[in-house]
Amino acid sequence: MELGDGIMRVLIAEDEMELAEALKFLLEKNRFSVDVVHDGEEALERFQGTAYDVIVLDIMMPKVDGMEALARIRGSGSAVPVLMLTARAGIEDRVAGLEAGADDYLPKPFASREFIARVKALSRRSAGYAEAFLVFGDLRLDRNRYLLGCGEQWVRLNNKEFQLMELFLRHPQFVFSTDHLMDKIWGQDSESGIDVVWTHIGFVRRKLREMGSRVEIRTIRGAGYSLEETGC
Repeated sequence: MELGDGIMRVLIAEDEMELAEALKFLLEKNRFSVDVVHDGEEALERFQGTAYDVIVLDIMMPKVDGMEALARIRGSGSAVPVLMLTARAGIEDRVAGLEAGADDYLPKPFASREFIARVKALSRRSAGYAEAFLVFGDLRLDRNRYLLGCGEQWVRLNNKEFQLMELFLRHPQFVFSTDHLMDKIWGQDSESGIDVVWTHIGFVRRKLREMGSRVEIRTIRGAGYSLEETGC
C-alpha cells in the first residue's frame, strides 16, 4: 500500500550487506521508504507484518532462499510485485523464477539506473493510475491487479507478461517485430538477450491456451507477432 505521504515502501532481502546498503541508499534518494534484511526467513517475517509496494529478493540467501521465499509469498495469495536479483546467468534459472511468480529479474552485476527503473516500474502497479480494463475478443486485462481473464477464468501475469499483453491489447492485429518488443519492454540498455522475448511470448501463449481463449499471439513469418482473434 502507498504511505500517507505518497512514499512507496520497498523491502530488500539481500545477504551481501554492502550491496543491500547501496540499493537502500539509491532507493531512498528516489523517495522510497526502504527496509533491509539479509536472509529469506527475516524477509518473510517482515512481509507478514508490513504492507510493501515492491519486494526485492536475492535468490541466494541463507535460511530461506529467494525462490522459497517467493513461493511462500505467492502461496499466501499476495500479488505484491517481486523483483528477483540473481548472480546466475542461465536462462533456466530466470525462467524458473518467472514461472514461480516473480514479476521481473535482474542479473548481477547491474547498473544502478536500471535497478531504479525496474523498481519504479513495479511500484506504479500499486499507484492505481491506469484505467481498469483493456478488452479484445474474449480477453480482459485487469490493469490494477495484473490479471488476464477469459470467461470466468483469470490468470496472474508477471510484470513483463503484463507489459506484453498491455501493448498487444492496445494495438490488436498490429504486427510487432521482436526487436520492437525488446526495445519497448526491456529497453535498449537491457542486458537480456533477444530470447527473453520468445520466452515470455511462450508463457503468455500457454496461459491463453489454458483459459481456452479464442485470442492468440500469432507469429507472422519474417515480421513478428500479432494479437488475433480466431474463429470458434
